[in-house]
Amino acid sequence: MKQSIKDFIASVEQLNPNEPEFLQAVTEVAEAVIPFIESNERYQGRKLLERMVEPERTIMFRVPWTDDSGEIHVNKGYRVEYNSAIGPYKGGLRFHPSVNLSILKFLGFEQL
Repeated sequence: MKQSIKDFIASVEQLNPNEPEFLQAVTEVAEAVIPFIESNERYQGRKLLERMVEPERTIMFRVPWTDDSGEIHVNKGYRVEYNSAIGPYKGGLRFHPSVNLSILKFLGFEQL
């Protein structure tokens, strides 16, 4: 792996620790895109990937609910929004107990 790719991944990892799913997606894109950026002067210095990997908005919210036996539960809900440049954000909400912020960032990033 080229040093420029390693440096980029290290900077993303520093800003997004403990998010392995998201880092996996960013690594795959960086390995494909950085060589293209480096070979095309017009894209250099514009921080294209740095802008792509940072969501415009991340919304975390609580979802209180009552089960059939009357017990109250509180779960987390997430929505990660990457780019509104061409209209409404793509994607939805996720409520499954196994979902975390890393997975939502991964799912949103792979839609870019």
